[in-house]
Amino acid sequence: MTDKVPEDYIRKQTLVNNERYITPELKEKENLVFSAETKINKLEYEEFRKIRSSIEPYIADLQKASDAVAMLDVLISFARTASDNGYVKPVVNNGDIIDIRKGRHPAVEQLLGAGMFVSNDTLIDMSSRSMLIITGPNMSGKSTYMRQTAVIVLMAQIGCFVPAESAVIGIVDRIFTRIGASDNLSYGQSTFYIEMSELAGILRNSTSRSLIILDEIGRGTSTFDGLSIAWSTVEYLSEPQHRVRTMFATHYHELTELAEAHDNICNLSVAVSEDGSDVVFLHNIVDGPASKSYGIHVARIAGVPEEIRKAARIKLRQLESGEGGTSAAGSGNQQLSFIPEGFSMAELREEPDRYGKVIDRIRGLDINVMTPLAALNTLQDIIDEVKDTEGGK
Repeated sequence: MTDKVPEDYIRKQTLVNNERYITPELKEKENLVFSAETKINKLEYEEFRKIRSSIEPYIADLQKASDAVAMLDVLISFARTASDNGYVKPVVNNGDIIDIRKGRHPAVEQLLGAGMFVSNDTLIDMSSRSMLIITGPNMSGKSTYMRQTAVIVLMAQIGCFVPAESAVIGIVDRIFTRIGASDNLSYGQSTFYIEMSELAGILRNSTSRSLIILDEIGRGTSTFDGLSIAWSTVEYLSEPQHRVRTMFATHYHELTELAEAHDNICNLSVAVSEDGSDVVFLHNIVDGPASKSYGIHVARIAGVPEEIRKAARIKLRQLESGEGGTSAAGSGNQQLSFIPEGFSMAELREEPDRYGKVIDRIRGLDINVMTPLAALNTLQDIIDEVKDTEGGK
């Protein structure tokens, strides 16, 4: 078909299935457009230089005006948000108490709609309530409760009214959070490594003026490992020289025992309403530890098949009764045998004199001040004594 191309067309480019041409007139237009763009850029830059030169004597005044407009914009946004959503003026002081009455999460309450968000109180200080251990079911609101406290503290310290009935905020120098799960597998960093790295950074850099939010520390490893790390972290942050205002959400219910041994630890939990098989999470924070985690109930909400949930309920009952056939602590731990073979409680009752030394030792124990490791070591010592009494059987 190239034989039909007009003679004044100039071949510009040859492609696989076609040819491109240009005419002298189009070439002229192309040159005109390119030169016009160059001229436009040059004219724009010349005008920019003129304006820059003309305002140079007023730069300091313009910067002050810009700062004022920016501040006015922020304050108007704060005022409008506070007015529209019923926020209150917080009291910010140099104390160590954070006392929030009927606090709300500013973002979550917008998603739920007016009147739907369940407000909660928060009281934390550096003496009797520096460590709040929060237990309760998944999806019940533990993370939201901790985050809303951090957000309210931040809002108060940047000069904004806060979503609460009242709030007294002892100044916080930094807010540290360990929430969620992430990894960096390309660099060989697992989820648990990232969790421990973030925890290490928090413990190194926090001060007595900080606020720490910890969510499920120790969950990325076996149960005994995770519980030991979580337990030791709570105790470390409870020591006078390391004490920091901390909110610690966990499913390790064993941690709630620490409140008996440390006067700075307070147990909180999320209220739950049970009616037969129906469970309703009330999202209300109350004093005291939770009784259980309702994980299987959450699995039902998420759509896990009934066959799996039924098997899980059976296995849970077996594990709780000690008949599970495997360690509840996970495959990474060998099952512990607390009772020596051939020993029975009936023998202990029938022959008290024979086991008097062991009985006296047990009666003398104060389990409220024992760590898990100390309890296991003591239990093993008692087992050895019983075996000695039985003649090494």
